[in-house]
This record gives sequence, C-alpha cells and structure tokens, in this order.
Amino acid sequence: MAVTELPAQPFDVEGARLSLFQALLAAAGKHGKSRIALEDPERKPLSYGSLVLGALVLGRKLAGLTRSGETVGLMLPNVQGMAVTLFGLSAYGRVPALLNFTAGLKNLTAACEIGPISTIVTSRRFIDQAKLDDIVEALAPGRRVIYLEDVRKELTSLDKALGALASLMPGLVLRNHTARPDDPAVVLFTSGTEGKPKGVVLSHANLVANANQIFQLAAGFLSERDIVMNPLPAFHSFGLTAALLMPLSHGMKVVLYPSPLHYKQVPKLIGETGATFLFATDTFLQGYARAADEGDLKSVRYVVAGAERVKPETRKLWEPYGTTILEGYGCTECSPVLACNTPVAMREGTVGRLLPGITARLEPVEGITEGGRLCVKGPNVMLGYLNADNPGAIVPPEGGWHDTGDIVSIDDGFVAIKGRAKRFAKLGGEMVSLAAVESMVAGLWPGHNHVVVALPDMRKGEQLVLVTEKPDAEKKALQDEAKRQGFPELWLPKAILVTATIPVLGNGKIDYGGTRELAITMRPLL
Repeated sequence: MAVTELPAQPFDVEGARLSLFQALLAAAGKHGKSRIALEDPERKPLSYGSLVLGALVLGRKLAGLTRSGETVGLMLPNVQGMAVTLFGLSAYGRVPALLNFTAGLKNLTAACEIGPISTIVTSRRFIDQAKLDDIVEALAPGRRVIYLEDVRKELTSLDKALGALASLMPGLVLRNHTARPDDPAVVLFTSGTEGKPKGVVLSHANLVANANQIFQLAAGFLSERDIVMNPLPAFHSFGLTAALLMPLSHGMKVVLYPSPLHYKQVPKLIGETGATFLFATDTFLQGYARAADEGDLKSVRYVVAGAERVKPETRKLWEPYGTTILEGYGCTECSPVLACNTPVAMREGTVGRLLPGITARLEPVEGITEGGRLCVKGPNVMLGYLNADNPGAIVPPEGGWHDTGDIVSIDDGFVAIKGRAKRFAKLGGEMVSLAAVESMVAGLWPGHNHVVVALPDMRKGEQLVLVTEKPDAEKKALQDEAKRQGFPELWLPKAILVTATIPVLGNGKIDYGGTRELAITMRPLL
C-alpha cells in the first residue's frame, strides 16, 4: 500500500488566531456580559462579565507571584474556580500546566520535572477533600505552592477596582502581557497508557482553532441555546477544549462538575440544570445511565463520547432517554478532536469525518492490508513535546505532521479505528489487532471490562492473554464465540486471567500499561 493523503476541508484559520483570553473577550462581546457562562455544584452561576472580571483580578495577583511566560502548575478540580484561574493565568501571559492529580506521585513528579514547574496553584479545600496532602507535601520541596484561599484573603478594594478598570479596557491594561496566538497556552500530559507521561505544549491558536473546528462541524445541531454538562477534568484535553473552551467561546452555558466518577450526582445535576449536551466517555456514560433517577437525563439531546469505543450496551442504556450518542476521536497532541460523527453524517463503526482544516495521511504498515497509520496536519496540531532530557525545551512535530500511532481506514471521509499500532501483536507473521479481539469478547460477555494483552512467548515470540472482570469466564465459551464470528484460531487468547478490577486512568480510559503489568504479575498463576 502506498502513502495516501486526504486534503483538508475548508476552515478559517485566520479567524482562530486569538489568545484564549481574547477568545473569551470576543464571546463576552458577542453574547453579552450578562449572559451566564458557568455553573457548578455550588449553583451560583457566573456570567461572562464576572468570569472576565474574576480572571483579571486573580490573574493580576498571581502575576505578582510568578514570572512572565512561566509554566505554572494548576492542580484544581473541574469547578468555576479552575476556569477563573486558567483564564487569569492566561490573561497575564503565564502558561498553565494542568496536573493530573489522579496520576500518582511518580507521574506528577515527572510532569513537574519535564515542565519544568516551580510554582503550583491549588486549593486547601480541594487538597483536604481529595486527600492529596501527602502528594502536595512530596512535590513542595524546591517548588512554591500557592493556595487560592490565601490569594483571596489578600485581595483589597484597590485590587478589585483595578480589575474592574481592566475589564472595561482589557486591551489597554493587558498590552504588555497579551500572548500571541502561536505562544504556548497550556501544557498537558499524556495519560501514560503505554509508558511514562509526555508533556504536550498547545498554543493559543491550537486550542481556539480546535474549538472553532468542532463548532463548524456541529453547525446545525449545536447552538448558543444549548447547556453543556462537563464532568471531565481539565487535565484531560477532551474536557478542556471540547467541553469547556468550545462552548464558552460560542455562547453556551457550561455546567462543571469536579469528578466524572460520581455516577449519582452527575445525572442529578443534569436534571437540575436542564443540560442538553453531555461530553463523556463510554465508561462514565454507562455509570450515569445506570445510576440516574427517573427524569434526570431526559433533557440530554446529544452525548459526544470520546477516549474509548462506545459499546452497543451503552447505546441501549441511553435509548429510553431519546439521546443520540455521537462518537468522536482525537488525541492530546491535536488539542484534541480530530473527527466526530454528527446527526447528519453518522456511520456505525466509525468515529465520523475529520474536522475541517485537518489534512490526513495514511502510511502503510507491514501486515495491515486495509488502512494505514494515521498522520495529521492542521491548525490544531501541537507546538510539540517537552523534552525530558532538556526540561522546558519544545520538540516540534516534524514538518508539522503528528503521527497518531493509530491504524485507521477512511471510506467516504469516515474514519474507522482499527487499533493502536502498539496494540497489535505479531503472531506467526500475522498482525493481530488486540482491539478486534476485545470487541469479540465484549460481544460474548457484555457488561464487563475486558483487555487483551500480548505477552512474550518462548516459541512464538508473543501470545495473547485475556484479562477480564467476568468471574466465570471460561475458554470453551470463548472458543465457540470466536468460531461463530469467524475469528482465526491464531487470534484466540491462549489464557484467561480473571481480576476484580481492570486498571482505569482518571480520565476514564483503560490503563493498558497497568493491565499488562497486572497480567505479568498474575501469569505465574496460569
């Protein structure tokens, strides 16, 4: 197979050349300062005008404690205070590095070293509630930890007056701090599903472009009248761009919730706020549908699901609510959204068509006859990775192309994910998709999580092992299902390992690295 390149659909790149704070100001100007921008479980709605004012007041105080252009660690839950702090740091030319507080001390320490991060902004209330005292204490040596409660206590009437003045003339007040579109806007860290986390630097133009690309694709079924429910953490790029920046920059109210794992509380807040649009992952969608009380989810017209494949069982759980589930696809390095199904362009088994402005290239992979390795180029592709060997140094993608590491096929513009390149095993000279085997197993035993891993084998190089949460999983049933679906014997897992819980990351994705380590640990029990 030769290299195949698919040209981009039209997109207004120049219209996206704004900083995050400029995009917020533009939204406030277009939709009105009195329009509600944010709400959270405290149920004290925040208008666009108040969001701008709060960001300017807090940003000015934080600017006095940090350096211009400094990468500042942000360790906060998904509530209004996080959004105010994010925009405040951005307004004054600081670069928020959104720390995944669920990742554990090892990954957090690595993130702070890669940044490098010498200042962390957090909240005492959050640290106490999340029981993160030990982690913060371990990160503190050599770093300054700023608590928002302390900053707020120090706010004076003069600070508030200067903030009010700045909100009236933001361009004049911030002219010495305003970031350029191509400057770093945020640092995110990859989930580490297949190894150590990597620092991803996204520019202001990357984020604004992706927000506009999503909205352009969604034209006709998403409008400023929609209310977006966002329970996803901001350290997850899907939660940051698709579920926060995109709706905010286009006049929609965003309802924030601090944890996607609160399966009872999220549906309750959806019902109370009348949210019409929900961003989530398959894992969370199943939890919400099962835990919801009658009427909680009836207002949700559409769900956009990413990060993992949507299971048929999940769609069935949401059918009674009349909700349409739209499956999408992306990666942190692309801000993150690359493709998404829409109500007018939807195809089962795909993640939809590529967003406007994205050029795709399929590179041949040995052993793969249909599709290829997806590389993409566009205004949403990152500035680059942070170099662990040279902290703070950005390594840009070669020629502007990002290699997603995913094997896909594209038909009539619709992208079908075959699996991660790293999630293929070579058995007897044949490439076997671990995701395809998992799909077969999920059809046999729905309602349980299953992961197929490839472990070293003395004779064949690799062998497939199924790690499953189904207590009574047995090989004969698996053999019969594989035969029924026409799977070759080579693709059948040679062993089954039963575990109470398959490791899951804080963003809802399966932790494949952790699951493989679990399988290696359990292997002697076979």
